[in-house]
Amino acid sequence: MLATLQRAAFDYFARNASRSNGLVADTTREGAPSSIAVVGFALSAYAVGVERGWMERADAVDRTLTVLRFFVDSDQSGAADATGYRGFYFHFLDMVSGKRVWHSEVSLIDTAFLMAGMLFAAAYFDAPTPAETELRRLAAVLYERVDWRWAQPDGSAVMHGWKPECGFLHYGWEGYSEAILLYVLGLGATTHPLTARSFAAWTLTYQWENLYGVDFLYAGPLFIHQFSHAWIDFRGIRDAFMREKDCDYFENSRRATHVQREYAIRNPRGFAGYGEQCWGLSAGDGPSADPRLVAGRRQAFYGYAARGVPYGPDDGTISGPATLSSLVFAPELALPAVRRMAALGAAADADRVRASGFNRTVDEAGPCGWVSPGTFGLDQGMIVLMVENHRSGLPWRLGRGCAPVRAGLRRAGFSGGWL
Repeated sequence: MLATLQRAAFDYFARNASRSNGLVADTTREGAPSSIAVVGFALSAYAVGVERGWMERADAVDRTLTVLRFFVDSDQSGAADATGYRGFYFHFLDMVSGKRVWHSEVSLIDTAFLMAGMLFAAAYFDAPTPAETELRRLAAVLYERVDWRWAQPDGSAVMHGWKPECGFLHYGWEGYSEAILLYVLGLGATTHPLTARSFAAWTLTYQWENLYGVDFLYAGPLFIHQFSHAWIDFRGIRDAFMREKDCDYFENSRRATHVQREYAIRNPRGFAGYGEQCWGLSAGDGPSADPRLVAGRRQAFYGYAARGVPYGPDDGTISGPATLSSLVFAPELALPAVRRMAALGAAADADRVRASGFNRTVDEAGPCGWVSPGTFGLDQGMIVLMVENHRSGLPWRLGRGCAPVRAGLRRAGFSGGWL
């Protein structure tokens, strides 16, 4: 089952990448632009595909070189129709021209996902051939030209993003989030790194809670507890915050997974289908249906949103990819849930596990409920990497051997374990 789901997720990148510039579509929906985060996941997925025999090594190297060359030569002026600025990139790019679309921001976190993919590819493709040597050189050039320090204007919190029309957005990366990867890569750079105090300043904004008898570092959506773990093995390594709590970030994600399942069992808002084998609230697509009465109250539906436990928002939408990506933390919980999701409805509906979201409370589409149309690249990337971490640990092994990751973790105060 896992091999089938992982291969189907990998095929997203093989089918939705431009062969002219290497950019990858954000979704399979018509007219979708490229997301730089999805490109980062694609660069990581290619290596997994080679390892699994799903893609020839030469093809993967060619695809990776194509996109690295594109970014090296891209417009970094920060103009309204450029590709990026100061080594960072606009969140969404036109699939053909590679220029900014949708008035999107220069995105720090999405650039971090892109850089993680580049570093991952450079670690995997280690042959002394001209093509793989160039691949490693270009990945290093692109990583080292990111001006991480520019995105830290006051020397502490890193900003969310920047727009040519208005400058920095009016909020920074504060509170526990997937930005742990951003801080690690920013601290690990040898040119323009984040200041040493940035990580400690960030952890001061953490929120430690007890929910359902479980002590953990709180974040509502599952993806926050997962994304950085796609590339970094947090097992047994601790920063100052986690040493004080006698925990680590991997164990914290395991606890968060148990909290998610417990919330679904209790189902305080009375949604259809929730239970011990149907859980997983995260960021993703959901129905935009008309409001209706659910458990005696008027319930709205939010479309694409970041859903979380236990404070919401929650409209009855489950993220199958988030449940599947919990496999590395709590396989005893995730596997039964994934089997149950795959068994819902007709055989043709088995892809609901990979769909961005499904909602059994909204039943216009039939007794098995609403299922997100189209496929989202971020979901497929997480499936490829997290299932591979469960099956072989390849992404984590490459991350442990990546010099910028090791340097960034040490500068953030991590020690112990493999580090």
